[in-house]
Amino acid sequence: MANNAKQVMDIRVSKGITVAQSNEHLRNWTEKGWNHATQTGNYDPTREHLNFEIVKGGLVAPINKAKSIPERMAENLRERGIKDPNDGLLEPKYRTVVNCIFGGSRERMHELAYGTQKVNFEHGADNSHIQRCEDIEKWAKDVYSFVCEKYGEENIAAFIVHCDELNPHIHCTLLPIKDGRFAFKKLFAGNDKYEYSAKMKQLHSDFAEINAKWGMSRGTSVTETGARHRSTEEYRRHLSEQCTTIEQQIVQHKKALSDLNKEIDIARRRVKGLSSMVENLLREKAEKEAQLANLQLQILEGKANPEALKEAVAKLEDELTIVQNKLADKQEKLLMAHQQLEELKSDMIDIQQRTDDLKSEAQEYARDVHSKVDSLLKDALLENLVNEQQHRLAMLNEVDLKIFDGSLLQDLAERGTEIMHCATLLFLGMVDNATTFAEGNGGGGSGNDMKWGRDDDEDNRAWARRCMMMACKMMRPSIGKKPKR
Repeated sequence: MANNAKQVMDIRVSKGITVAQSNEHLRNWTEKGWNHATQTGNYDPTREHLNFEIVKGGLVAPINKAKSIPERMAENLRERGIKDPNDGLLEPKYRTVVNCIFGGSRERMHELAYGTQKVNFEHGADNSHIQRCEDIEKWAKDVYSFVCEKYGEENIAAFIVHCDELNPHIHCTLLPIKDGRFAFKKLFAGNDKYEYSAKMKQLHSDFAEINAKWGMSRGTSVTETGARHRSTEEYRRHLSEQCTTIEQQIVQHKKALSDLNKEIDIARRRVKGLSSMVENLLREKAEKEAQLANLQLQILEGKANPEALKEAVAKLEDELTIVQNKLADKQEKLLMAHQQLEELKSDMIDIQQRTDDLKSEAQEYARDVHSKVDSLLKDALLENLVNEQQHRLAMLNEVDLKIFDGSLLQDLAERGTEIMHCATLLFLGMVDNATTFAEGNGGGGSGNDMKWGRDDDEDNRAWARRCMMMACKMMRPSIGKKPKR
């Protein structure tokens, strides 16, 4: 078994799932699609037979390609009488899908999926002889049960296990529904980003309990996957690490912001490029439709050579179909690019806000530390002064002692601890307690002519000084009463 194996959990919310995403999950590709996938990604068609899905009841089954995931979702909602809030909108705006990826360290996942079989991960290698191991199925069942317990089996639209990529993993398409309504915020987000962070950390810890039997320990929760680059895939990982100082956390946030800025630039360029493609295709579509309308008009008017006209119409219709297909594809990609850009901007706002909060926390912490250190040093200074004064007063004769009669130094030297306690009670407004304490410790209580009560414009320092002076007077014995030594 692989040593120090870590689990992987990736949670990402979206406003739906496209047919293109569904085809990737289900491997519902034509030969041309497979060729494109293997050229641009780490897919191995000779290992596709190892893929499977978990269906209701926690049963292992071959992947059902007959229904796309959007169709499965629609059927699920229809059977439960729940309306998709994005239906009928020009652009979806409600978070109706939570895409979860579950996995682990590569070596450990290879052990679960392939056992001791030697898999050739070189591009174009033939691995058709590899058989799927039972452990990957058992692990997937455990993860399925975990999701069912957390969010309800009825909310799982698809639970696909891929063993044909570099690292075996699970794709779970989850509907965030509670009590018959979409409730992403309640189930996942919480009231703010801090509650969301706490929920995700707890979810990761709970998942670790499932993975313990499979030799995987708690890793770091990542909340961004898919089209993102490796550097920014991990930006939330930076944010969730337990740093030893606030300064380290701020450094991590700055790194995350830098990564996000780069990716936002990439996303903007992609949106701009796709927008241009869509505009060109719309223009081409309009031109071909105009040409087609003109040819059809000529046919209706009985222009010469109708066969040639019909042949031209058929050719134009084929060209128009190609343009429409390209347009639909680019419009779908443009919509996804817009969504990704908005998500990146939202992430940027969240991280910037948290960075600002951390800076405020750092400043507050510095002020707090400075205040506490300042108080500690003053306490130590006072203690040293009192001890030194006690020592020096003990060495003076009666004549010299009279110089210090009634002074603050004499009071502190003789009864420093009691005076400090009494002054603290006064500072806190506990006058009765201070009086009782003073009288109970040999003082004259409140019998003095000092103005008392805090002034409206009096700051803490001035108020503390007056409390100290008052405490000295209160702790002095009444006339004819000997002070306690």
